[in-house]
Amino acid sequence: MSDPLKKLAGQTVIYGLGSIMPRIINYLFSLALTYIFKTPSDLASNTEFYAYISFVNIIFTYGMETAFFNFSNKHDDKNRVYSTALISIFCSTVSLSLILCLFSQNIAELMKYPDNQNFVIWCVLIVATDTFMALPFARLRLNNNAKRFTILKILNVTVYLMVSIFYLVFAKNAYERNEDSFLALCYNPQIGVGYAFLAQLAANIFSMLLLSKEFTGFAYVFDKELWKQLYKYAWPLLFLGLAGMINETFDRIILKELLPADIGKTELGIYGACYKIAILMTIFIQAFKYAAEPFFFSRANDKDAKALNALVMKYFVIFCSFLFLGTMMNIDIIKIVISEKYRAGLGVAPILLLANLFLGVYFNLSIWYKLTGQTKFGAVITIIGAVITLTINFVFVAKYSYMACAWATIASYGIMMIISYFLGQKYYPVKYNLRAISVFFFMALGFYFLSFAWRGIESVYLRLLLNNLLVLLFVFLFYKLEFVNLKKFKQTTGDNNQSN
Repeated sequence: MSDPLKKLAGQTVIYGLGSIMPRIINYLFSLALTYIFKTPSDLASNTEFYAYISFVNIIFTYGMETAFFNFSNKHDDKNRVYSTALISIFCSTVSLSLILCLFSQNIAELMKYPDNQNFVIWCVLIVATDTFMALPFARLRLNNNAKRFTILKILNVTVYLMVSIFYLVFAKNAYERNEDSFLALCYNPQIGVGYAFLAQLAANIFSMLLLSKEFTGFAYVFDKELWKQLYKYAWPLLFLGLAGMINETFDRIILKELLPADIGKTELGIYGACYKIAILMTIFIQAFKYAAEPFFFSRANDKDAKALNALVMKYFVIFCSFLFLGTMMNIDIIKIVISEKYRAGLGVAPILLLANLFLGVYFNLSIWYKLTGQTKFGAVITIIGAVITLTINFVFVAKYSYMACAWATIASYGIMMIISYFLGQKYYPVKYNLRAISVFFFMALGFYFLSFAWRGIESVYLRLLLNNLLVLLFVFLFYKLEFVNLKKFKQTTGDNNQSN
């Protein structure tokens, strides 16, 4: 059992570099935008359009990525599975993109950005290029080609950053200084934050060129019967994904609409910036997801698969609890990454961190319905979460603004996690170490509330010192409480290696 766990940890680290480094850079730059565009309402369109991008991405991929993983591990001819899925994705993406571009002006007016039809077109093209790359990147993960995956992801964000800085820093500054130069001519104030969309599109096109190898070297064959099986497996994941995106992004889509017009864009800009404080938790979960999905599928038939799942869950929760505590104990430093006018929304940070922890646990638990092929349960659970999200947002946003959005997120993910656990114990029972999981989770939560005792101390340095002593205490207690288990784990490793 130890070797697979080490492999998962190693793959998570490598995928983490491909996921963490680009997303940290991306997030930091998006937070830097709060200094470039100091009025929160100026960033509202960026927050809202990216929320729509995440939502539409689900429609464009319609669960085919997970279906590709599942059938590639069951089908002898992996290239046939890949070719069939790729042709399906290509045809649907071209069709949907053309429709959305034709009605781009109507969409812009519906979103209340009538002068930004170009934003809609650029975002559609971002989604289209994302979708074209989804299966090639999935193929790299399936073939354990994590290093190439990582390099391509880093190059993508590098191009994005370079283009964004050129337009939003150098060209914008030259324009605002009224310089008679080429740089000043490159900047159009009517586009403004929209240059971030152009930068992402340029980065995606560059990445597609680097991925060209993944579109060649095999015969393009569309197996109609195989496609029916892929689609039958995937379609519940489409609804699951849509419901999931409602949980993840709907608050940033609807917040502006549920508040008075004079404050809606400002509140959305503040919430969008503070939402990113949960960056480390979000990125770790994403990196883990990249590595875990193909890992769990490949180990599904091992005799110790369930024991391995339980072990992964325990250390996953412990590490996420550490990330929660470490982030909140250093919030006085972390908040500097956003401009002062946006810091009014920092109250959402602990709520969203815990919500993302619950989401990570739910992802671990959700492997049961993917392995058993009962994806319909995943759709039902996520739809329940979406209903909770919608209900809380529509009822409470008008009164509590973005705080209601944050509480809706944690309520949704928490209930989804609980439902998935009990259903999983019925259809794919795994003996999780609930005692250890609870001890470390509530320890982190308890230390966070304990820090309230010295929150009134004026000295930031003293507060940080006391806070980080709690973080060190958490690490020390983890070592003391888990040392015996780690020692046994090491001994098991040695015994298994000798027996092999």
